[in-house]
Amino acid sequence: MQTRIFLVRHGATILTAEDRFAGATDVPLSDEGRRQARRLSLRLQNAQIAAVYASTMSRTVETARILAEPHGLEVQQREGLKEISHGHWEQLTRKEVEERFPEEASEWDRDPYTFAPAGGESGLAVTARALPTLIELVRVHPGQNVVVVSHKATIRLLLSSLFGFDPRRYRDNLDQSPAALNVVDFKDPVRARLMLFNDTSHYEESGLALPGVATSRLSKWWSEEPHQSI
Repeated sequence: MQTRIFLVRHGATILTAEDRFAGATDVPLSDEGRRQARRLSLRLQNAQIAAVYASTMSRTVETARILAEPHGLEVQQREGLKEISHGHWEQLTRKEVEERFPEEASEWDRDPYTFAPAGGESGLAVTARALPTLIELVRVHPGQNVVVVSHKATIRLLLSSLFGFDPRRYRDNLDQSPAALNVVDFKDPVRARLMLFNDTSHYEESGLALPGVATSRLSKWWSEEPHQSI
């Protein structure tokens, strides 16, 4: 029996279209972001969700509340799920950052995993707080379906850590659209399987399907019964 995590990026915000650095900036959803979340809510309404978690940012909490409503659940907030902080880059556009802080921008492009702008966080620091938070949710919800609403960089870093992607390339190799759905099945807290990635088919009326549970052609490490701790 496995735990299924519906890992969701929040819906679009009023700054999404402006492409500004707003990791630590607490901006609300836009009307389009609320529409995206409502469409995803319809997609998950029959998924037998046991709990809904979100970061403490207003855009994730609002998204999570829309998703939780059909299930009669309260949103539980976790600091560890917050977005990466960009320090003194916050609320600047990419062009403005490159003009004002060219050396930092160059270093960030080269390795966003270990580098952090002044006053901000590295990808490594985000992983160090977000991954234990996610694993703890898996531990407390064995065999259940759980919604976790987080952020673009945080989700990409989590997936990089869980599935062995080069975290230095998380910005180049992985994407997360607003209100995107990722499905991760956990056999136990250390064994995970990616079932769906960056899916936005719920944007359209017909896109309401969810992936089935994997039952065949599984690796031995996945299909074997987990060892009981003594």
